[in-house]
Amino acid sequence: MGRILFDTATTLNGYLADEDDSLAWLFAVEGGEVPEETLYPASATVLVEGSSTYEWLLRENDLLAHPEKWQEFHGAKPTFVFTTRELPVPDGADVRFVAGPVAGAIAAIREAAGDGDVWVVGGGDLAGQFLDADLLDRISISVAPVALTGGAPLLPRRVSADRLRLVSAEAVGQFARLVYEVRRG
Repeated sequence: MGRILFDTATTLNGYLADEDDSLAWLFAVEGGEVPEETLYPASATVLVEGSSTYEWLLRENDLLAHPEKWQEFHGAKPTFVFTTRELPVPDGADVRFVAGPVAGAIAAIREAAGDGDVWVVGGGDLAGQFLDADLLDRISISVAPVALTGGAPLLPRRVSADRLRLVSAEAVGQFARLVYEVRRG
């Protein structure tokens, strides 16, 4: 059984997106537009996203009009999207909508992943829900040299130091790459 990983980029002051749900701040950083291979989990066989991340990807890349672009990021990997709404799906994409607590969907997510890892791609609150349910194994954060005045927080909850153990810290281009092992609560 693979691991469940939250791997994301954030600003110095802990925002994933700005007040307008934009990632322009990230793409303005050298290496932010096309990240180095070490800045995302290549071992992931399943992706998990919140509806805000999914809708941003659809809009930002015009995926409904250009479904071939889906493969550039997601490939053929199943993508689970947590939502309570009906959302469109790009042609040919393996998107599976789920609602409710993450614990209720974990069996289907793990089955789809097989022996591979699960990448919680977007949504600090969604990653926090995996953490709250004791399902998250690792948090990897690429900290960009940017500060925002507000927006979507990295993890909108309190996380005590006894839950995280630093595995590594290194410079990767303009990013500080921090990797934490998550200890069970």
